[in-house]
Amino acid sequence: MLSKTMEKAINDQIKWEYYSAYLYLSLSAYFMNLGLPGFANWMDVQFQEEQFHARRMFDYVNSKGARVLLQAIDAPENTWKSPLEAFQFALNHEYQVTGRINDLVTLAQKENDHASAIFLQWFVTEQVEEEANFGDTVNKLKLVGDGGGLFMLDRELATRVYTQPAIAAA
Repeated sequence: MLSKTMEKAINDQIKWEYYSAYLYLSLSAYFMNLGLPGFANWMDVQFQEEQFHARRMFDYVNSKGARVLLQAIDAPENTWKSPLEAFQFALNHEYQVTGRINDLVTLAQKENDHASAIFLQWFVTEQVEEEANFGDTVNKLKLVGDGGGLFMLDRELATRVYTQPAIAAA
């Protein structure tokens, strides 16, 4: 069973994960509008990943006999000056997500909630990957600038596909 404090904290994170999905869908729309379908695809895959993260937390709360309370999702940002600025914005967002996940782990440890601490370790590892993926693309965008390299990077990002992670039962 989850404490009320942990239940509320994970419910807040579920909202944040759905907000993240919404943000990446907004970024996908931005890139489609720029005529960069590969970038849009990359963000669409990210959208799907964030929905999976939210659902995984949703299922965990339910499995612990607690109650999921869905909350209103704020409208995401929708304007950026360049693909680089958009990816830097997304990378900074991922840093915030990492901080929130770390806070959840700290709360689980403080409450002696070993099951939640173990459950959250998957998200800790996932955030290392998320930051690396966004950081790598930011670095590539800095290298290519606005020239023909942007077209080649768009083709590379178009190859990303969503594959739902194989997860052991929580």
